[in-house]
Amino acid sequence: MKSVLNVIWLVLAGFWLGAGYLLAAILLAITIIGLPFAKQSLKLARYALWPFGRALVRSPARHETLSVVGNVLWFVLAGWWLALLHVASGIALCLTIIGIPLGIADFKMGGAALVPFGRTIVPARELNAGMVAADSTIAFPD
Repeated sequence: MKSVLNVIWLVLAGFWLGAGYLLAAILLAITIIGLPFAKQSLKLARYALWPFGRALVRSPARHETLSVVGNVLWFVLAGWWLALLHVASGIALCLTIIGIPLGIADFKMGGAALVPFGRTIVPARELNAGMVAADSTIAFPD
């Protein structure tokens, strides 16, 4: 089921959202200062292309203070307009009955686009098996 959802997602929204994240990564990587932000953008681009069966969870190796500073700067530089892309495509997906589950997933990803620092992407089966702490996750079903 997750493969079917991922293929539908890729055709309807994933390709465009991934392109938006890739554009953000290129623009952020132009300067040396933007390289950590470009890395986060590429991480979210992979997640936006194929989200079902994976989860975005808090990283156990995160530095809380650096994550907060990074997330504030990310929000100002790229996060708000990437989240707007998710909201716009989520609304468009919700216009059809088939697209409603995808639109809901898109809205969840919009929250991840706002604060990506201190998070990592793991397979959902690891989350379901208890191998990863689930204190703050954005997961999509298998």
